Amino acid sequence: MLAKKYIIILLLILINFSYAQQDEFRAVWVASVANISWPSKPGLSSQEQQSEAIEIIKNVKEANLNTIILQVRPQADALYESKIEPWSYFLTGESGLPPSPYYDPLIFWIEECKKHQIKIHAWLNPYRVHHPTNKSINESSVLNQKKEYVLKLKNDYYWFDPSLKDVMNHSLNVVKDIVTRYDIDGIHFDDYFYPYPSYNDGDDFPDEKSWILSKKSPLINNKNNWRRNSVNKFIRLVNKEIKKIKPNVMFGISPFGIWRPNNPRIATTTFDQYDMLFADARKWIRRGWADYFSPQLYWAIDNPKYSFPVLLDWWKSNNKKNKFLWPGIRLSNYKNENQIKEITNQIMIMRSIVKKNPGIVFWSYNDLKNNPGISKVLKENYFK
Repeated sequence: MLAKKYIIILLLILINFSYAQQDEFRAVWVASVANISWPSKPGLSSQEQQSEAIEIIKNVKEANLNTIILQVRPQADALYESKIEPWSYFLTGESGLPPSPYYDPLIFWIEECKKHQIKIHAWLNPYRVHHPTNKSINESSVLNQKKEYVLKLKNDYYWFDPSLKDVMNHSLNVVKDIVTRYDIDGIHFDDYFYPYPSYNDGDDFPDEKSWILSKKSPLINNKNNWRRNSVNKFIRLVNKEIKKIKPNVMFGISPFGIWRPNNPRIATTTFDQYDMLFADARKWIRRGWADYFSPQLYWAIDNPKYSFPVLLDWWKSNNKKNKFLWPGIRLSNYKNENQIKEITNQIMIMRSIVKKNPGIVFWSYNDLKNNPGISKVLKENYFK
């Protein structure tokens, strides 16, 4: 019934309302992990990397989007000059190897975005240490530099142990370093906190040693709560430290779209961020621990279990501190002209629910690039 309600609202909006607001947040994720979006492959020359970046920025501008969320730390590495972590394999093809001829990619992106009035948010993965598509593990890799903090999973993933204070401080220092040295508009985390269970063949995260040590405290008696508490502490610290350094830099989080089963009631899923990734995103949005939230609502309007408007309305109902709520939409689900209507309908529904300071984030840039029909429709009809 609730989904039908929003379809009616949508029709009224389409008939009576032409929306054009310069302040609307219109963003796209540009992923570097596994060379999804940029750079297109490891080991490109600096000129090739820069040419690809310029093309991305121009295409984003052409679609009348105004923000790029650029992944600069995919696996405890750096697509920028860092004294804390090594240069990324996904950039140069070898961990720790700088681009040649030398340049700082993040500075380049910032400067090029400014030329086109595009804002840029630096996207970091706080705990992932190694992705299986990385073919270069050497002495510079954090995997070897900080072995005592790293846990091996079964499917060639390596992960920081989020419960360790030194891990928290390390990742926090990475955030502080970027905010201090770069003229970015935001810091962004996605849904990866504790790893997805499939990364360890469905087995529990191998942090038993840390858990046994933590159980010595009489206040800690539940492993899952202990894990969530570790992530909660980190999120609060990140928000606090960013505001200390540069109050104008936004902190944004993009959690998995469903907090827990039956929240909302139709969401009868067996997977959720709370119990599987040990991230209590409802607590974060209720307490206002970030400036904006972009829950990944990658389902259709008429999906009986995961209806886009029903889920968005649930997130809005939990936004007690009135933070920015800019949902994530998955473009790859929609290819032909009729399917593109699903995207535009979701944009209009978003505007009907998030009336003040609306916004949207698209996954991902590749789908925007590979389907020019989407950009054309957005620019000519919805993002004027």
